[in-house]
Formats: sequence, structure tokens, C-alpha cells
Amino acid sequence: MKMAGAGAQAYLRKPDPTHAGLLIFGADAMRVATARQHAILSLVGPNGDDEMRLTRIPAADLRKDPALLDDAIKAQGFFPGHRVAFVEDATDGMARALAAALQDWQAGDAQIVVTAGQLTAKSALRKAFEGQGNAVAIGIYDDPPSRDDIEAALRNAQLTPPSRDMMEALVGLAQMLEPGDFRQTIEKVGLYKRGDNSSLSMDDVMTCAPASAEVDVDDVLDVVTMGKADALGPVLRNLYAQGVTPVTLCIGATRHFKRLHTVASDPGGAGAGVGRLRPPVFGPRRDKIVRHAGQWGRDRLERALTALTDLDLQLRSADSAPQNALTERTLIRLAMMARR
Repeated sequence: MKMAGAGAQAYLRKPDPTHAGLLIFGADAMRVATARQHAILSLVGPNGDDEMRLTRIPAADLRKDPALLDDAIKAQGFFPGHRVAFVEDATDGMARALAAALQDWQAGDAQIVVTAGQLTAKSALRKAFEGQGNAVAIGIYDDPPSRDDIEAALRNAQLTPPSRDMMEALVGLAQMLEPGDFRQTIEKVGLYKRGDNSSLSMDDVMTCAPASAEVDVDDVLDVVTMGKADALGPVLRNLYAQGVTPVTLCIGATRHFKRLHTVASDPGGAGAGVGRLRPPVFGPRRDKIVRHAGQWGRDRLERALTALTDLDLQLRSADSAPQNALTERTLIRLAMMARR
């Protein structure tokens, strides 16, 4: 079966031990590896490797000898407890062997955990897991960590729950950093704060954050489109620090909302409208545009474009008002509009 969204994240934190197999795939090898680590740790516990209840099978070895997987699944260990047979970097060429192993799997056998790179919807490996009722396939995409992910990372780093304002700041930081960089930042903060019982502050976090914590215009627009007004301030400050001007941001926002308006205005619906975009968009970005266009609707998108046109006129006029403040005010209005 296929899992996505919050259900998939919850499953990765606590997989069902009665399932035959779990496939985790995605373009970001670090995110796939992190998800796999959490899943296997939940299944075999912290002593699983030492107690030989975890068998690692490199893809190259499995290609040479497909029987390795069957041996690992059926073998009985010296220690009691759940067992896992882990296949790393699998490809579609192994789909037949893995599908056969899933079909032959019985209760008491080692659970099969497989990782792979980016797989298309027609991938034979994906179909092998998605077509089995007792197996799960989960894709790891480039979406930033959710609030639940951030809370889990803080717990793993043994950090006390932060204040509401601090959590909003962390959500903003998660929008700026690559997921792997954000996870490593939280881990460093956990070491930095060890023995320090004071409340977590942004200074603590930025001390441990990578020096190249950059954000681009698309990150800001995602925050606005999803209605995350509270996270907008930190993202904008980082963007301005990189030299991006309010005029550039206004142009990017106008282009973004025009794209959403095109999708939302199609008589056939957002799913049909996204096919009219040029250049075309694919994958998770395509799904995000369809979702946002459907959430906003044509009328609200037209009001957003009117607000951005007014902002553009103000920025290009002789008005002495601070351009950064004018831009931030308009973007906050748009973010609040997304919540209505």
C-alpha cells in the first residue's frame, strides 16, 4: 500500500511490526537515510544491531546472490525480538526478487526494509510494495519539516519544549534550511545546551546554525501562500540580508500568484489548469501548485494580485515610506488572506 502526508510520517516513527515490508524512497539521500534510521530503531530497538537482529544487505550483493534476502528473512537469531532485513539502494532490477520475498513472507520472519532513490509512479519497485496489502511504500520529498517533525527533533535532542514564539521561529528556520542541515542544527543545539536549563533562545539556535543558512524568493512565497504569517519575519530578514530587494520580491510574488491564478481559472479545475503552465512543472512542485490554487480560489487570487500591483506602484513611486516595511505589510496581508 502507498502512504503519504502525516500518516506516512507517523508510520515512519512507529512502523507496524506485523507488516512484511517497508519501502522508503526519495531524491534526498540524507532524508531517506534519516527516515530509515528512525523506522529500524523503532522496530528492533537500540540493541538490535548488537544482538544481530538487523541484517544489512547491500544492493550490489543482492544482485549477485538473490538468495541472500531469503536467508536473512528466514534465519533465526540467537536473541529474542523483532528482526529486520535491510536492503540499501535498491533499484527496479530487484523488484521481482523483492516482490517474491514479500509474497512468501510469513509471521515470524524478519521484516523487510528497503531504501531507494527517486522512483517514478511506474517504478516496478514501487509497484511491488504498493501492490501488497501487508507492505508499505513511502516517498520522501523536499517539503520542509512539519511542526511535528520539529517537535520530534527537539525531543530526540533532549531539548525542553520551547515557547510558542520560539517554535514559530524554528518553523521559519526550517523553511530556510535544507532538511538535513536543520536536523543537524537541532542536534548541535542539544549538545550546546547540555546541562543548561535555561529556555531555548534564537541566539542558541543561530550559534549552531550553518553560516550559509540562505533562503530564496520561492521559500518566502511558500510561507505566504500557506498563510504562515508568524514565520514570515525571520524568512524576510534572512532574504534581505542576502541583498534581495523589495522590488525583486514583489516581482517574484506577482509572477507566483499569476501562475496560481492561471491554474485556478481553468474551467476543468486546478488539475487541468496546471497543465497550461509554461514551462511545465512536475512532481511535488506540481502537486503543491494544484493544492494552493484550489485552496485560494480565483477570487482571492485576484485580490492578491491587486494588492501586489498596488505594492509595485508604491515601490516605484517617490513615496518616502520604507520599502522593506511596505513589502512586509503586503505579504502579511496576503498570508492572513490565505487563512480566510
